[in-house]
Amino acid sequence: MIFDNQLEQQRLQRADDLREMGVNPYPHFLRRDMDISKFRLKFNHIKDTEDEKAEGQFVSLAGRIKLIRDAGKAIFANIEDEDGNLQIYFSNKTLDAEWFKVVKKNIEVGDIIFVRGYAFVTKTGEFSMHVSELTLASKAISPLPEKYHGLVDIETRYRQRYLDMIMNPEVRNDFKKRSIIVSTIRRFFEDKNFLEVETPMMHPIAGGANAKPFVTFHNALGVDRYLRIAPELYLKRLIVGGFEAVYEMNRNFRNEGMDLTHNPEFTSIEFYWAYHTYHDLMGITEELFNVLLDKLEMEKVIEFDGMKIDFSKPFARINYKKALVEIGGIDPSIIEDKEQILAKLKKDEFEANDKLDLGHLQAELFDNYVEEKLINPTFIIDFPISISPLSRRSDKNPNVAERFELFIAGRELANGFNELNDPIDQYNRFSGQIEAKNAGDDEAHEMDEDYVRALGYAMPPTAGEGIGIDRLVMLLTDKKSIRDVVLFPAMRPLKNENQTKESK
Repeated sequence: MIFDNQLEQQRLQRADDLREMGVNPYPHFLRRDMDISKFRLKFNHIKDTEDEKAEGQFVSLAGRIKLIRDAGKAIFANIEDEDGNLQIYFSNKTLDAEWFKVVKKNIEVGDIIFVRGYAFVTKTGEFSMHVSELTLASKAISPLPEKYHGLVDIETRYRQRYLDMIMNPEVRNDFKKRSIIVSTIRRFFEDKNFLEVETPMMHPIAGGANAKPFVTFHNALGVDRYLRIAPELYLKRLIVGGFEAVYEMNRNFRNEGMDLTHNPEFTSIEFYWAYHTYHDLMGITEELFNVLLDKLEMEKVIEFDGMKIDFSKPFARINYKKALVEIGGIDPSIIEDKEQILAKLKKDEFEANDKLDLGHLQAELFDNYVEEKLINPTFIIDFPISISPLSRRSDKNPNVAERFELFIAGRELANGFNELNDPIDQYNRFSGQIEAKNAGDDEAHEMDEDYVRALGYAMPPTAGEGIGIDRLVMLLTDKKSIRDVVLFPAMRPLKNENQTKESK
């Protein structure tokens, strides 16, 4: 039995007692007139009147009981709905005397009730509802955490998000803000004539990003399938097919570790724009941030994790190798020398894999010496080609990819580049990725011959970008952990969950 502690057993008994009295503890067809915020807005003026009540103007509300104060023949309680909290008052005179006894004995904190009454102001000046009708809408079997300590255990908050939202209304507000961010992004791209599309979640080949996939098995086809790590290769097939501006905002899955900025399933937007360049993408990204800040009514200088992030100025654009020297403090003489980079990493006690090529070792320098220093919005541009297998080569330098990443508060938020549309170059890059995989790189791309074939039908000059929605929401809500902006984050199983699985 799930509800097996003493308090839950007592509540179950009260639910049974109500049934025996002919009262359904879970009725339906209860329709309120308005929510609490609208009730306050409509009647708040009575605080400035002589009568201090709206007697005769009866209104029905519904909400969860968050607090009960029993004064004997009268009861004060606080109820809460999605957007508001309100004190209610009822007594053995405002309700039927016998029903008042039933309510007093059986209605508890956590229950959801339906009330009807009128607005008034108490002697202490608190805006309230004078209740003349009260109906139990849903009986809570599990008691809420004690009011003054609340729900503070972080593990419980993430595992039982519903309880987190009941006890911490600000959590609901954060996820409402997330919804506004998502809808604003969607509207932003639609206004620029981008077409929203949906591409497969199960892929025959894991591709589109350097990541380790989740593997599942399709019984009817008798083959492995991979939960998508990125929609990129399918979206670019659509560009080949004739669409010139597409985007998809949806989930990706990566079978990797979990930390403050990583969850195995996450949301991103990827968009592709024919006849535009990565410079255009940087411009549209900067514009998007301005739109989001305006929509959320936020200042151009925001605070995140104790840092001041300044959006009032144009985003900086810095060359990758220049950033290694000027921001990372790396001696320019070692940047093109594998052995000297390895020596530098080992000296500073960072991991150094001598099997990595020069580009990947330069990436190790960047990750360890530059990234966390990029506080204000900064585009790092022109990456090593070997760590950019889907990016177009620079016409000026074939070892450089026409690519950027956006960093804010020491974290990557976006990745974009001019798309590689030369099918032969793409085939050779995939072949190089296979060699890397055979050398032990679990995250290297696999060969996707159909994608190469698609490029053979000619893809127009195109630029594409991906933005991590979860990290973006973290930034705009000042949350340090990705779990605070994902409704139901991945969690390690509890011991009893493991035991149950093993027993089966």
